[in-house]
Amino acid sequence: MEESKLERRNKVNTPVTKNDRITVHIEDLTHDGAGVAKVDGYPLFIPGGLPNETAEIHVLKTLKNYGFAKLINIVEPSPFRVKAPCPVFSECGGCQLQHMTYEGQLVWKENMVRNVLKRIGKIDAPVLPIKGMEKPWEYRNKSQIPFDLENGQVVAGFYQSKSHRIADTNTCLIQSDSADRLLRAVKVKALELDLVPYNEENRKGQLRHLVVRKARKTGEVMVVLVTKHPKLSKEDAIIEFIQTIEPNVTSIIQNVNNRNTNVIFGDETNVLWGKAVIEDRIGDVRFEISARSFYQVNPEQTEVLYKQALDYAQLSGDETVIDAYCGIGTISLFLAQKAKQVLGVEIVPQAIEDAKRNAELNGFTNTYFEAGPAEEVIPKWYKEGKQADVLVVDPPRKGCDEALLTTIIEQRPKRVVYVSCNPATLARDLRILEDGGYKTMEVQPVDMFPQTTHVECCALIELK
Repeated sequence: MEESKLERRNKVNTPVTKNDRITVHIEDLTHDGAGVAKVDGYPLFIPGGLPNETAEIHVLKTLKNYGFAKLINIVEPSPFRVKAPCPVFSECGGCQLQHMTYEGQLVWKENMVRNVLKRIGKIDAPVLPIKGMEKPWEYRNKSQIPFDLENGQVVAGFYQSKSHRIADTNTCLIQSDSADRLLRAVKVKALELDLVPYNEENRKGQLRHLVVRKARKTGEVMVVLVTKHPKLSKEDAIIEFIQTIEPNVTSIIQNVNNRNTNVIFGDETNVLWGKAVIEDRIGDVRFEISARSFYQVNPEQTEVLYKQALDYAQLSGDETVIDAYCGIGTISLFLAQKAKQVLGVEIVPQAIEDAKRNAELNGFTNTYFEAGPAEEVIPKWYKEGKQADVLVVDPPRKGCDEALLTTIIEQRPKRVVYVSCNPATLARDLRILEDGGYKTMEVQPVDMFPQTTHVECCALIELK
């Protein structure tokens, strides 16, 4: 087989070459779940491999600093290896660790957090034992299911790893029973209901995604049909069909997305039947969730995570708390139960409107929400005399904006609580805060996404 341009450009003397068959010891996992083995210090990435396994591999590609290999035979399996229960596990990109016992997943995630903090941030704070789930299945309260048409047959499921090709399935072991029922039923009835699946290549068809949201505490279900065109030729039949399949449905929504994009939602959202929102609770706090609202997909572990954030905030009732990246106010309202005042800032105006509505829903009068960049709004608040005793951040995977970290260091709240969905950017940001006069007291990992490589953390940071 002819070498690719990338392979030729990166060709150097490496301890292994393409098509070598060798036996290696797998040491670790990458962020996307591939095994990592090193040959004379040269890393090879091996999908399907697990730490502490000896395996025979076939080298597929070698680049300057790393290579890729295929798992041929497991010579000595990991004590945590199991047969993945999902029939499309090897194809689907949704889960990466179903071939590892849950105990093994927790061990790896806790060690990964500890190692990343030391390697990237040079952080030596205690990492507490990870908080996992008693039942690490069927935890997702939101499913976004793409549809397509292959050889005249409707296919639906989840995208294959690093691909936009669908791994066709009739069930998903980490989503709700309601989502499974609707997935199976819509696949069978889509064509009869004139919901011809949309094709990304030729841009023909109508049904792009089926989105199902199920409130864990109330049981309310929202069904969202993401379509290319606003006109549904059999709207009444679609509504009746969904009601028949899902008896707990309280909201049937249509979202229209006619753009040539892989972004799921478009700008137009219409209520076909029922309410525009469903209601759920985290602890004692109620939240209204619309079709496009951000809301944590694992409410059971979200409560664990937010209780940890509340514990780290150490509120007595006299404190002013600033919640940067407040979203729809989920953490803000949790904190408002114990704080004198909570100020939330978020760059997305619609999220701020949702936060205000959720505060009103719960009867909180000690909250204030403002839309804008946190690094601009927070200094303005300080000039107005609104100074934080405690500052909470819950940024996206890319971590905190550098300007916000500078703002924190300049304004010097006595305590910072950092909720993170990415240990690597957490480690980077903790290093910046520590260099700016703070100390990381401890880090608590929480497993929000069993069967995947993702892990959330909550860190307590205090002024030195």
